[in-house]
Amino acid sequence: MKGLWCFVLTVAAWGQNPVQRAPAKVTSLRNPMEGDERARQAGAKLYARECAACHGSQRQGLGTAPPLRRVDIYRAPAGALFWVLRNGSLHRGMPSFAHLPEPQRWQIITFLQGAAGAPLAPHFQEERRCEELTRCKLESCNVPSF
Repeated sequence: MKGLWCFVLTVAAWGQNPVQRAPAKVTSLRNPMEGDERARQAGAKLYARECAACHGSQRQGLGTAPPLRRVDIYRAPAGALFWVLRNGSLHRGMPSFAHLPEPQRWQIITFLQGAAGAPLAPHFQEERRCEELTRCKLESCNVPSF
């Protein structure tokens, strides 16, 4: 019976995006580089080197890798994104980036969450507008899921 319960929990977690699966204890972690423009620029370079091959140079998503220019990424707890970078999401094809030093992982997060006013703003604005106008949940706005 215990094995069946573990299987059910695993299947239930399978459908969640990796950010949603982050343990509650890590979601309270703060990004020590939040708002630091130099960290954001370094994160952009790291993103280009480490992430763009799968997620696209403009964070638009490629193949099965989801886009990262979404409201839920921008608003996600920094600690949850840090957890995803450290652990990956192997069943979704994302490797762990634990080989990167912690400061570099925080720089990537600073880039992802600090770029709302950068070239990707129209997509972000469209998602925000959908939320504001209809007070809908992201899923009903046809915003891509993780």
